[in-house]
Amino acid sequence: MPAQPLVVVLDHGADDLSALAEALGEAGARVVVTAEKRAALVADGLVIAGRARAADVMPALRAIGADQVVDRRLAGGRPVLAVGVGMHVMFAEVVQDGSAVEGLGEWAGVVDSLDAPAGHAEVEVPEGSALFGGLDGARFPVAHEHAARTFPLLDDWPADTRLVVPLVTWSRGDERFVVAIENGPLVGLQVHPESAGEPGAQVLARWVSSLPTTAPATDPSE
Repeated sequence: MPAQPLVVVLDHGADDLSALAEALGEAGARVVVTAEKRAALVADGLVIAGRARAADVMPALRAIGADQVVDRRLAGGRPVLAVGVGMHVMFAEVVQDGSAVEGLGEWAGVVDSLDAPAGHAEVEVPEGSALFGGLDGARFPVAHEHAARTFPLLDDWPADTRLVVPLVTWSRGDERFVVAIENGPLVGLQVHPESAGEPGAQVLARWVSSLPTTAPATDPSE
């Protein structure tokens, strides 16, 4: 039986993350929910997720050193999955109720309110997507009234670089917004896969199956 990758779901204290942790376990991961910095650094995969307001999540993340953890993991090419508000705070700024919250700045751009919250999003999947391949046109529930409507990194992407171009999955409809970003070790999901039935389960299973298995066999948070 192949070794299970260790996934740490970062417990920032602003959300109940049990459903996502359970879904990751069903997808094949060995899951630990913890705020412990060392565990987050050594895990095969790190998940930062949430449904709370960015104004509540960002101070909680900084208080436990998540900004440093994310920077160090990405610098070393170690996978990070950002879900819901976790994805929002990867951008430079999140605007809610007229107030701007500074994000982690891993991506340029702004997350702000949608004119008409979607409820569900039918996805438009780019060629080569590892997570959403074969799911073009699938419908995912959207729990958030805020999203990124642009992805500026692609606007300035140099034509002569050997770097892998980020893949962006968009929503279909009158008001397009970013549903997912696959950007090397950093993956962002606007949707919550644990609430998205079989398509969501497929996305999580594909992410888990892509992880290395180099973390300690014992719980690193102990």
